[in-house]
Amino acid sequence: MGEPAAREVDALLLLSFGGPERPEDVMPFLENVTRGRGVPPERLAEVAQHYLHFGGVSPINALNLDIIKAIEAEFAVRGIDLPVYFGNRNWHPMVEAAVEGMRADGIRSALVFPTSAWGGYSGCLQYQEDITRARAAVADAPELVKLRQYFDHPLFVAAFADAIRAAVAELPQDKRDSARLVFTAHSVPVSADIASGPPAEQRLYSRQVAEAARLCAEATGFEAYDLVWQSRSGPPQVPWLEPDIVDHLDTLAEQGVGSVVVCPVGFVSDHLEVIWDLDNEAKERAAELGMAFARAATPGPDPRFARMVADLVQEYLTAAAPARLSEITGLGCTVDGAPCVVGCCALPPRRPAVAPAAAEL
Repeated sequence: MGEPAAREVDALLLLSFGGPERPEDVMPFLENVTRGRGVPPERLAEVAQHYLHFGGVSPINALNLDIIKAIEAEFAVRGIDLPVYFGNRNWHPMVEAAVEGMRADGIRSALVFPTSAWGGYSGCLQYQEDITRARAAVADAPELVKLRQYFDHPLFVAAFADAIRAAVAELPQDKRDSARLVFTAHSVPVSADIASGPPAEQRLYSRQVAEAARLCAEATGFEAYDLVWQSRSGPPQVPWLEPDIVDHLDTLAEQGVGSVVVCPVGFVSDHLEVIWDLDNEAKERAAELGMAFARAATPGPDPRFARMVADLVQEYLTAAAPARLSEITGLGCTVDGAPCVVGCCALPPRRPAVAPAAAEL
């Protein structure tokens, strides 16, 4: 057999969730996020206060622009001649505008890097829906191919592992050796998790998160660790993945744990969910419990993150074998842009009526 045929593309599109950049954007943004889900206005007003606590500005757009700069620099080092575009699902710059700009620039085909490492509806298929919607809105739109899921890429894991080590070093010296490592990711409805993955396996999202947590714990020498969830936003009668991070801190305190390192393994950047749910609510609860608390950084600003993106692009362009640390199924999308190769998102559940605190997944 000969070498795999090289593939050609003209650009890279970074596709993300979006967030408000001024107080007057907050309610229109939340209405975009929850449109068609029957979320009552009072719930939106409650969530809006999370953004207004930070001046009505989500950090997510600025963080993504920093990632794009790092990707462009890495491309320059490697000689990858691809412009990088930026589009969001829920706030400006909207993905439709990004695709329109690509078409105007003569882009005929592009790869899409989503700011989610995971399978399942929210982590994967919804990005495919964004791509489909944007292409339908733009006449003669370029072809767009979503890059694969990257939850177990060696550079993704290495960045988190070093962040965990740095967080441990932030604890008082006498609390470090006994610190409990707790991984956290965005909760989803249990029904959505069950629906993700091949029918015989299911729960692809939670299995991928658990595997990423295992890999990071192994890399940092933690034999014991916990995986919990955060940012639940659905009605109480709908089961979501549990336990919640704040509830888990109570459990650890009852067990006599005096220090904790929290690693937001489910998130790429320090956007609002991370800084609200962890740096505010979880940290405050730990202080109330007399528990030393340190939070590991997310990998977006780490130079290895941009290197990983470049690796994924080159992997696609050369049809190379994927760099992976696990054998969990669900590499993501096929090379022609179809949904996941294992059909993990073929039948997404009906989305519950939820109002995420900042579902920047």
